[in-house]
Amino acid sequence: MPEWFLETLKDKRSSTEVEDIIRNQNLNTVCQHARCPNRGECFSKGTATFLLLGDTCTRNCGFCAINSGEPVKKDNREPYNILEAIKKMKLKYVVLTSVTRDDLELEGADIFAKTVKLIKDYDENIKVEVLTPDFNNRDKLIDMVVSSNPDVYNHNLETVEKYYSKIRPQAVYKRSLAVLEKIKKINNKIVTKSGIMVGLGEKKEEVKKVIDDLIGVKCDILTIGQYIQPTDKNYPVKEYVTPETYKGYEIYGKKRGIDIIAGPLVRSSYMAHEYYKKTK
Repeated sequence: MPEWFLETLKDKRSSTEVEDIIRNQNLNTVCQHARCPNRGECFSKGTATFLLLGDTCTRNCGFCAINSGEPVKKDNREPYNILEAIKKMKLKYVVLTSVTRDDLELEGADIFAKTVKLIKDYDENIKVEVLTPDFNNRDKLIDMVVSSNPDVYNHNLETVEKYYSKIRPQAVYKRSLAVLEKIKKINNKIVTKSGIMVGLGEKKEEVKKVIDDLIGVKCDILTIGQYIQPTDKNYPVKEYVTPETYKGYEIYGKKRGIDIIAGPLVRSSYMAHEYYKKTK
């Protein structure tokens, strides 16, 4: 890692209080399982991104640190446990994501919808962002989550189209775009969001094409951050993208009409509340 990048990793504190709440409610967070470099900072602020449907994914993406294999049985108490954690943490902005569960009839869409509804019934002023899998672009499942009325619906493209076969072999670039387009067609007032990693070997023009494609499906927000290889078994980092390049993507997006948050440690859920407020 270049020295300037190592500097960005400093002063990331941890909070045992948040970790204790998560553990006591028998919950998972993507912060921990995906080895997010911001988890200490976010925990110290009393925020976390909840990982629904266990800690084992039915897909095996080359960039991801989350376990892949046979998932655990769906826990129907999970939405209630998350609500209890939200109460204890006194959260005003909640991010819900999940592993992909192709093994389930409803692929986990019902758990997303139930969790959002419980939170909104408890306090309609709490903002909820969902970051879902593609649900194989099934209308019924996407509509189920949209109809639960999250404030933000996020679905990540993760990378440029060329690298799907290498790092997202069970996903389809155009299918993920179709999911984002479908969300807006169901509810054009909902804020839609996506995210990609850079440093995998992609070219600037390929990133710009992603931006243009997202504009084409009326996506509101795009996050762009540095890919960090989580283990030696994952896809290797090809480049540490410079701050100047991130700034260039933000300027390009602004000219084209999409809000882009880009930087070395930017992640889909990092400072999500602050970025949401900027769209309102």
